[in-house]
Amino acid sequence: LGVDFKVKTISVDGNKAKLAIWDTAGQERTLTPSYYRGAQGVILVYDVTRRDTFVKLDNWLNELETYCTRNDIVKMLVGNKIDKENREVDRNEGLKFARKHSMLFIEASAKTCDGVQCAFEELVEKIIQTPGLWESESQNRGVKLSSKEEGYGGGGACSGYCSML
Repeated sequence: LGVDFKVKTISVDGNKAKLAIWDTAGQERTLTPSYYRGAQGVILVYDVTRRDTFVKLDNWLNELETYCTRNDIVKMLVGNKIDKENREVDRNEGLKFARKHSMLFIEASAKTCDGVQCAFEELVEKIIQTPGLWESESQNRGVKLSSKEEGYGGGGACSGYCSML
């Protein structure tokens, strides 16, 4: 209840990655520890037009640290809705938060798909580059992603919003 699940396969650097995407739409109370078990990557998304979603990121990180079964999980922070005018969270704030917590960072628009494909590709690329992480899930070679990434259509190209840290 309250969680959408999708499976998407993408190719990154000649590797096929099967993404198991758990879209929680920000519903913290619907998550159980099983969502985190064995996850190789996680995307935390905030709405750049709503500061309260940015402030809640600390809660998501605490939950991740509590329930995640790996300490080498690749984390990405995505500032969503950059297509809107009424920005409440500056890009530099997102970047600073991501650096502080050793996260990849990107700004995107799920509505226009700007930066969305890039986010998934960069996350998978980092997982592949992390020694032992890609190979560690031989029976479940997927990447589990958590948080809101609505409207992912798999289209579009990487935009100028990617920031690898």
